[in-house]
Amino acid sequence: MQQFKATATAQETLQWSVNGVLGGNATVGTVDSNGNYTAPASVNPGMNALITVSVVSSPLTNYATSVASIIAPGLVTPTANPQVALYSIYLPVPGNMTVSFGPTTDYGLTTWTQTTPTPDGGEINMYVAGMRGQSTYHMRAQLTLNDGTTFTDRDQTFTTGTPPGSAGVAVTPQSGQIPQSGVEMFDTLIPTESAPAFATDLQGNVIWTYSFTDGTSQDLVQPIKLLPNGHFLVLISYLSSIPLHDGAIASGTIDVVREVDLVGNTIREVTMSQLTSALAAKGYNLVPGSFHHDVLALPNGHWILLASITQSFTNLPGRPGTTNVLGDVLIDVDQNGQPVWVWNTFDHLDINRHPYLFPDWTHSNAMLYSTDDHNLLLSVRHQNWVLKIDYADGQGSGNILWHLGEGGDFTLLNGVDPTDWFYAQHGPTFFSPNTSGVFHLGIMDNGDDRPTATGVLCGTTGAPACYSTAPVYQVDEIAMTATLLSQYKVAGMYSYFGGSVQDLANGDIDVDFCAAPGGSLIQEVNMNTTPPQLIWQTLTKDSFQFRTERLPSLYPGVQW
Repeated sequence: MQQFKATATAQETLQWSVNGVLGGNATVGTVDSNGNYTAPASVNPGMNALITVSVVSSPLTNYATSVASIIAPGLVTPTANPQVALYSIYLPVPGNMTVSFGPTTDYGLTTWTQTTPTPDGGEINMYVAGMRGQSTYHMRAQLTLNDGTTFTDRDQTFTTGTPPGSAGVAVTPQSGQIPQSGVEMFDTLIPTESAPAFATDLQGNVIWTYSFTDGTSQDLVQPIKLLPNGHFLVLISYLSSIPLHDGAIASGTIDVVREVDLVGNTIREVTMSQLTSALAAKGYNLVPGSFHHDVLALPNGHWILLASITQSFTNLPGRPGTTNVLGDVLIDVDQNGQPVWVWNTFDHLDINRHPYLFPDWTHSNAMLYSTDDHNLLLSVRHQNWVLKIDYADGQGSGNILWHLGEGGDFTLLNGVDPTDWFYAQHGPTFFSPNTSGVFHLGIMDNGDDRPTATGVLCGTTGAPACYSTAPVYQVDEIAMTATLLSQYKVAGMYSYFGGSVQDLANGDIDVDFCAAPGGSLIQEVNMNTTPPQLIWQTLTKDSFQFRTERLPSLYPGVQW
């Protein structure tokens, strides 16, 4: 209901109408003699009502009007994802919408804000995600029109379905501790799950899953990342080392990088066959093997793809005959999947340096983009190095600017060289706002080929060097020093592959010991106490999480 008021300059008798109908009717709404307008019970999207007040004696010449935009209640419908609802509402004028939702009418959670699709308004469609399975939720939209008008839609309910299977998450409460709020994103490598990527609340309840129906049991999600546009970037492929060991790739196995929405719909993708054709068309003389381990989204909308590549060598030192060596390429593709810059490990690294698991020579597994100098960092697991590459947003030479790690270009400070370097590492992350010059870098140090002070390597009989840590280094590119700022250890921990480490907003770190005894051990730890204080912990029993990440929510810019 809305009351309209009119003032006449003389004592006149007034009459009210809606869309030319005196007093209105059930179709356009009604208005009484005092200007109280009541909208109709149902309306077509975009309906406007013209409210007119006129002088009875001269209605065609002495009148005033106002337009009422009638906004129908929102519509909530299910989607292909059993834990995601579609909330739709039509605005006949420009504006935006946010949806609040929760198990009661207290709501508690919110989506991000979406705007009308055109300057004249239109339908806003919002995916509402972050709900537990087989549960009833309340939700309602808050709308703001461009003229500043705000209003709230009626309360709606939605009952979620049963999500596909994912690894069990058992959270161990830490008495008196308050973790960094948000959700935890998981990425299961082993065993094969129908929902290999999933998010939980901090009590361990699964609130979102990603599944794909194509592919085979060899296909793995490695990794999944939230994009600024609210979609997810996901790499799906088989283990890169399978062809090197004469393993068969199952028929129907996919090799693809996808951008997907909250429902799981594919928005954009690049397949390996598409990439191979595009490289040939551009004159690049290389044939990648498979995508693996990581994909990097750049601010300009390009993707940096990480792919394997094989090259044959004859009579390498200690290896007579032909050796097929597995290396890596980085390929920058634009929004149309066209390659614009390529970097090849065989062009920049010494084939005779192979400290670990040769001829799986490099086995790179993570990339970072420096927003300061627009170059790339590459984690090369089987070289025990993090490299900095001259990328310069696709205009760089590709030269290696430095090698971080044992035998590299930096002097280790506040630690013991060589044992306090990282070995067979995963998941490096910037731990400081700046990303060049003097910056902080956290990393998952798996430790697979760590040497002792006497030179004995992890993996040999009786070696005490098989342990994993989560170190943070201060990297000084000017002085060429790497200062060990902290090094988180868990007694008896040896996680031989996978994992990640993350700097949280509250100053804690989030650590994923992927291959811990019994499954993946994920912990939030306060490193500012002595000893470090455990804040939050979960174990995904008998399953390995390639990477985990504490996200503020399932929506960019929204904190739950």
